[in-house]
Amino acid sequence: QVQLVESGGGLVQTGGSLRLSCAVSGRSFGSFAMGWLRQAPGKEREFVAGVTWSGTNLDYADSVKDRITISIDITKNMLYLQMNRLKPEDTAVYYCAAGLLTTWGTRGSIYKYWGQGTQVTVSS
Repeated sequence: QVQLVESGGGLVQTGGSLRLSCAVSGRSFGSFAMGWLRQAPGKEREFVAGVTWSGTNLDYADSVKDRITISIDITKNMLYLQMNRLKPEDTAVYYCAAGLLTTWGTRGSIYKYWGQGTQVTVSS
């Protein structure tokens, strides 16, 4: 079992920064893929960034690659998403997730465990 509790969403202005956090607990997740995904109103859920718990398979969506950093702190069992130079199109509910790594890497992993989601709103 894996539990995910995320926080850090909020309202920011264009160009601002935000750090999302996800506390990970449970057992048998050391080989899991960890990811951040988002869903904007009227849009499909979209992969944002991913990394395995061991630090491999780092990947970013092209739309955020230059502005976002995913990281883990294994000593604290924490997953982070640092977002900089935010744009209105980044507005979405952001979810942290954990699951099985596939041959497609973290963006194609099967995510079984999910956080509750946190709203990020970027105003112009």
